[in-house]
Amino acid sequence: MTATAVPHTDWTDPQWRADALDWVTQALAGTGRRVTGPAEPRVRPWSLVWRVPTDAGDVWFKATSPGTAYEAALLAALARLGPGRVLDPIAVDVGRGWSLLPHGGPTLREVAGGDLARWEGVLSEYAELQRITAAHIDELLALGVPDHRPEVLPTLFAELLDDREALLLGSPDGLTAETHDRLRALLPGYAGRCRWLAESAILPTIQHDDLHDGNVFVAADGHRFFDWGDASVAHPFGSLLVALRSIAHTTGRDQADPALRRLRDAYLEPWTDRHDRGALHELAEVAAGVTMVSRALSWRRALATTDPGRAEYAAAVPGWLAELLLAEPG
Repeated sequence: MTATAVPHTDWTDPQWRADALDWVTQALAGTGRRVTGPAEPRVRPWSLVWRVPTDAGDVWFKATSPGTAYEAALLAALARLGPGRVLDPIAVDVGRGWSLLPHGGPTLREVAGGDLARWEGVLSEYAELQRITAAHIDELLALGVPDHRPEVLPTLFAELLDDREALLLGSPDGLTAETHDRLRALLPGYAGRCRWLAESAILPTIQHDDLHDGNVFVAADGHRFFDWGDASVAHPFGSLLVALRSIAHTTGRDQADPALRRLRDAYLEPWTDRHDRGALHELAEVAAGVTMVSRALSWRRALATTDPGRAEYAAAVPGWLAELLLAEPG
């Protein structure tokens, strides 16, 4: 099964830009603000972001590709379900995948991305948001948030292995035939680990899937999590995969460093009200491995476009699957 490439929006088209700017202008008018200068664009195959100057400070407009269009609806839902943990959108257009957000302030990367004490607070706040949204997964799924729950992932993994184009099978940046065969051989064991996670009584919830210091705003009253285009409904502990890897990279630590284990424990602490710490540690380790498939699926979804710029990032899909072989138990 091959992911369908959707014709990409020409974000340089004058009519598209005029329509988007008109939407931004009208949304701001409802708050008593006006645009005061040209928008500064940042373009990726999966999204366009404008920094828009106004008479009350900058705001941010985001347009997504069809593969990540659910982000606009998800932002509005998270602002309602977990107030104070994401930015409150000024406006969203669910049908077009557009969102308009206030300026969030400095990111954690800009302030203190390597501050492990601060990361303890960040991970605790993020876990709180996950626990709140666990009771609302049906709503999130209905909004189009991808379903990466453990019981679903084995089927998605098998389908991904059939997508020769996304895997760049046989190309210099893709999977070799041998690696592809080895990944297929993992399917039974992978399904068993997913089944164990599904039966663990840890409820699925929102899973950011790209939680690092560049996706966290620092505010006086806590932290705001943003850039939810990779998110899915999944086992919560999968978030530790990217989070701990990025912290290790930023601080120059080995991933087995005791300091990172303390961060893992700070994140898991809210679940100790009903679960043994040792069991939580094991669940977190298994969830991280399982989530490598989720990362590959997120990249495939983002790159399901005819935008020629996708070629720069296409190796991420087979790359994350190859990581799964390194993480295989035993």
